[in-house]
Amino acid sequence: MLKRLQAAVMGSAVLGLLNTTAASAYLDTSNGWNLPTGATDIGAEVFSLHMWMFWICTVIGIGVFGTMMYSIIRHRKSLGAKSASFHHSTAVEIVWTALPFAILIAIAIPAAGTLIKMEDTRDADITIKVTGYQWMWEYEYLGEDVRFFSRLKQDANEARQLKSGIDVHQVENYLVDVDRPLMIPVGKKVRFLITSNDVIHAWWVSDLTVKKDAIPGYINEAWTNAKVPGTYRGVCAELCGRDHGFMPIVVEAVPQDEFDAWLAEQKGSSSDTADVAGTPKTVTVDESAATEVAAAGSPAVAADDAAEGAEEAADAEAPAETDLDALMASGETVYTRNCAACHQAAGTGLPPNFPSLVGSAVVTGDAEAQVMQILKGKGMMPPFANLSDADIAAVVTYTRNSWGNDSGVVQPADVAALR
Repeated sequence: MLKRLQAAVMGSAVLGLLNTTAASAYLDTSNGWNLPTGATDIGAEVFSLHMWMFWICTVIGIGVFGTMMYSIIRHRKSLGAKSASFHHSTAVEIVWTALPFAILIAIAIPAAGTLIKMEDTRDADITIKVTGYQWMWEYEYLGEDVRFFSRLKQDANEARQLKSGIDVHQVENYLVDVDRPLMIPVGKKVRFLITSNDVIHAWWVSDLTVKKDAIPGYINEAWTNAKVPGTYRGVCAELCGRDHGFMPIVVEAVPQDEFDAWLAEQKGSSSDTADVAGTPKTVTVDESAATEVAAAGSPAVAADDAAEGAEEAADAEAPAETDLDALMASGETVYTRNCAACHQAAGTGLPPNFPSLVGSAVVTGDAEAQVMQILKGKGMMPPFANLSDADIAAVVTYTRNSWGNDSGVVQPADVAALR
């Protein structure tokens, strides 16, 4: 009994912390104590069904318990009541069979119509692929060449770490905010293709009336049509591992013109990123400068001067190498943010799914292979190609020179050459 009381007290404390820290994100009192109606037409239908069934159940409850109380009081033994002698009534059996059947039909018809609408993903204006990872989400706008990861926001991720020393009450939207929200246009039908890269997750945003399992090797479909601009928050609704509670969902519904501008910006940044992440640009000699040099002296001198100028230009364009201390300092930050949840702060991992990095063949072997594993992912490890060359170089260097490892330095240019 004492252990049960302790567990109850601890549970209450945890719920109190969650209620305090997440209240600003989840609190919706627009309907008083009732369920919120959400921001979609389907959500309004679901709410109407909820109220319809609520009143049916209320009437049934009043009828059943009222009859019980009346019978108990009116036919009690102290008043001399005696039990009836009959044991069968055809009329009563017909009533208690027909009435529940009629109630079920009255509930089933509108409910089936709403369920059919919820599953109808045809004629969507935009399609977004949602992929669950331990422990983040990936969003891909199909046909738009826009794709990114959405993770728990960094300030909350730092605050949640054991002995972080950070007061979580001072972190805005603690555990329910992300670094990159999903953007959707208001008033447009948005179709979701939901799957997973590792284990079963569930993508749930109640205000948008969407809740679907994300299953590896299988695609579930859902859709929404937000009628009101705003920020809508959700969670993974399937226990997917030790950090299940740290992969929130944030959806921003914005007017069409804002969405178009955001989408164009994302496409531009994607092309810019691809350009930066690719191989170094070829440095060419300015033809007009070479002509001027040639006119000032002999052809041989002009050629030598032009070549020297090209070398100087190449040296100026070539990225400067980062020293070990700077890479280690930056790498520790990147590792804590992206890797420590699985491989632990001390690199000991969580075998068998997340191996130890202490003396691991991955971090003591070929550096190029480790970089490619980070870029492409492997097994339960998702790809981290969204990280910059500098971040990947830093975290690779950090893992190759921590916890007793001593396996050399990787520079951002090395990562760029492998993309």
